[in-house]
Amino acid sequence: MEKPRWRRIASRLVIDSPFLRIRQDTVELPNGTVVPEYFVRESAGFVMIFALTTDERVILVRQYRYGSDTLSLELPAGMLEPGEDPETCAARELLEETGYEAQRIRPLASYAAEAVRSDGRAYIFTATNARKVAEPQPDLTEHLEVEFATLEEFAAMLRDGRIDSLASVATGYRALADRMSVR
Repeated sequence: MEKPRWRRIASRLVIDSPFLRIRQDTVELPNGTVVPEYFVRESAGFVMIFALTTDERVILVRQYRYGSDTLSLELPAGMLEPGEDPETCAARELLEETGYEAQRIRPLASYAAEAVRSDGRAYIFTATNARKVAEPQPDLTEHLEVEFATLEEFAAMLRDGRIDSLASVATGYRALADRMSVR
């Protein structure tokens, strides 16, 4: 399929904050239709880390999510800072959220986070031989607790919905598949 040519006629930022940047575009579609309010979330992207401790337990965070007003069990993750490379961000977020530092962090994949409405990417990493080196230092808006699961427990959590954040589910299955292919 050839990429259709959408033409941006006008563009303006409607939200520009450290947490969210939304652009409103007026676009002309290939058939001449003009869409006056096409909203795009601009984002440097985020990282998600499938980290294993030295005894092969998966490091998880249970945290409050204001948008859904729920407690969510997830893999450690965080937004890229301006100019930060994803691997540096992965190491920083793992340490900040959990207090753990990994002996090895390896890129696993990169995915479009929400291609229909965002330019952001999800960068996923595996981390091995993680050891606790500090107390967690979560961001101001983060309220979380660190938890652990065996690989079997983690796989069950993905299957039964105890882990239901889409990014964590995708990262979890991808990381487990990678582990199976390396053995």
